[in-house]
Amino acid sequence: MIRLVTMEAPCQKIVWDVLPALRAAVAVELVRNGVSQVESARMLEIAPSAVSQYLSGKRGYRIEFREDIRHSIAELAHDLQNGTVENLVQRICAICQEMRDGDDDTNPSSSGGCGAGVKGQSL
Repeated sequence: MIRLVTMEAPCQKIVWDVLPALRAAVAVELVRNGVSQVESARMLEIAPSAVSQYLSGKRGYRIEFREDIRHSIAELAHDLQNGTVENLVQRICAICQEMRDGDDDTNPSSSGGCGAGVKGQSL
């Protein structure tokens, strides 16, 4: 019998868990600040249905963020509302990097690459 062993690449963890959780947190923050779901979707460059699913908890909630990351998320939402975000991807990447830098288990320099070791519970 052949046993298949699957290994999850670090980038898979980022794409499947971290990015949706970041988008969900920003969407929640925007809506909490009075921005409509449709406008939040436009600001985040995603479909309105994605915002709806983030708000309902159907997706994007596999990670509980540290306080410093929650602050960065709130700052991004504020900047989106004020129209001062020039490059959304760059800002999200900066928050993702901040997450990895602040946790030895997820630090790419100690664990082998972008997102290596991202666990999925508390970042």
